[in-house]
Amino acid sequence: MSGRPPYRVLIVEDHQVVAEGLAALLNEHPELRVVALASSVGEVEHLSDVERVDVALCDFWLPDGTGAEAVAALRAHQPDAAIVFLSADQSDQVILTALEAGAAGYLVKSAGGADVAEAVRRAVDGEILVPARQLAKLLSRRRENARRSQEHARRLDSLTPRERQILALMTEGMDNRDIARELSISYTTVRSHVRHLLSKLGARSKLEAVVRAADWDAPSIGA
Repeated sequence: MSGRPPYRVLIVEDHQVVAEGLAALLNEHPELRVVALASSVGEVEHLSDVERVDVALCDFWLPDGTGAEAVAALRAHQPDAAIVFLSADQSDQVILTALEAGAAGYLVKSAGGADVAEAVRRAVDGEILVPARQLAKLLSRRRENARRSQEHARRLDSLTPRERQILALMTEGMDNRDIARELSISYTTVRSHVRHLLSKLGARSKLEAVVRAADWDAPSIGA
């Protein structure tokens, strides 16, 4: 690294003690220099057009948005800035969102100081810090979730308007007799509709149908 100015680092972290600790940690490395701290998306928007940075070390959850939004604000002015996320959230969706935002790496907050500094340094050098095997697993899970979502939507779309109406009433806790009175149809007709909608949803009971429908598409069940 001799002969080259230190990499300029922006830390985006809303907990001041954590941010200051990270700054002290990174400043121990002569090839790194923390030039700015931001605690929100709004602060990144303000800083990004006045403070040049080579890399941002960013938490994912911020008071006024997400790290992905902070990254977008930074890259609107500095498209070449490298990004490393440091967060306590290890969920697949959050990690994928971070990677889609352009992150070179994603570390959990239990990572050691040396690992954080190394990740920041390597990100500026253009390296991808997510192991290929982990990335493959994340993408595989996303494809499977997308497939399931499509299947769930297909099942709900297969319901007739009356079946959707009955399902909506079921989610309100009505039994077959209550539904019959509410819709002014016979109890036998309700039972027939319920059997059909259970079959279409692949549910073995009314409770399972209600739970599945609520998980899949609660706002539009009764549409």
